[in-house]
Amino acid sequence: MKVLAGIVIVLAVALAAAGCASAPPAPPSLADGDAAVSGFAFDRDTFAFPNAIRAFSDDRDDLYANYCFVVARGLRQFFQFARFDPAAPALDRAGYVERVRQVVARPPWHRPIPLAERVVIPGYASLREFSAAQESAVKEGMGGRFWTLVHWTNWRVALPLTRGHQAGVLDEIGRELAAGRLVQLLITNWPILELNHTVVVFASRSHGEGVDLAIWDPNEPARPGVITLDRTRGVFWATRVYATRPQAIRVFRMYYSPLL
Repeated sequence: MKVLAGIVIVLAVALAAAGCASAPPAPPSLADGDAAVSGFAFDRDTFAFPNAIRAFSDDRDDLYANYCFVVARGLRQFFQFARFDPAAPALDRAGYVERVRQVVARPPWHRPIPLAERVVIPGYASLREFSAAQESAVKEGMGGRFWTLVHWTNWRVALPLTRGHQAGVLDEIGRELAAGRLVQLLITNWPILELNHTVVVFASRSHGEGVDLAIWDPNEPARPGVITLDRTRGVFWATRVYATRPQAIRVFRMYYSPLL
C-alpha cells in the first residue's frame, strides 16, 4: 500500500508540472477506478538515459535516436523478467550485454515470472542505477530498432476508429494496471505527421469527466508525463508529453500479444 501511495504522489507531481498553478496541489486520494502497478517505482524501475529526438540534435551517426519502441519495450521486460543483486560480484561489459540480451529475449506480453527464475543483474540495485553506469552495454544488449520501425501494427494509426474505441483502450489499461502489469501505448496525432511515439503507463487517476494516465516517456526519463482521456468525447489528450503541444491524440496498446 505504501508503494501504491508513492506512485500516486508521483502522478500528482507530474500533473502539477503540466498546469499553471502557483503551488502543487495536495496528493489526490485513491478513488474507485484508480489503479497503479504495485511494486513499480518511477525513480528506480526506469532507464536513466533518454531516447534522443534527431530533429533536436546534430545529425550524428552515434545518436541514440528513434529507439523509443526498443526502450519502452525493454522497460517492461526488465520489470517482468529481471532482478537486481547489488551484493553479487559485478560483471565485465560483455557479461552485462549478455544479461540484457537474456532479459529482452522474452516476449513482453508474457506474464511476469517468479523472482527466483529471473535474469540476475549483479552489482547494481536497480534499473536506473544499472543503466546510468552501464549505458552502452544496456543499449547494445537491447539491440537494434529496425523491426520496431516497420512493425506490422503501425498500420492501425491510419484507420478510422470505431465509436468507443478509445474508451475501450482505457478499460484495457485499467485492467492491466490493476493486475500489476505496465502498459505500453502507441500514441499518434495522425493524420498530422508529427507524433509517432510510444510511452509506458504505470498509474491512473479519475477526476470528474476525465482519467489521467501517468506515463514514462522514453524521450524524458527524469519525470513522469501525463495523457488524459476526456470521457465525454472519448478522446485522449496529450496533457504532458515531451516536445508535444497539448492536443488530441490516438492511443493504441502495443506489444501485448504475438500479433499486436
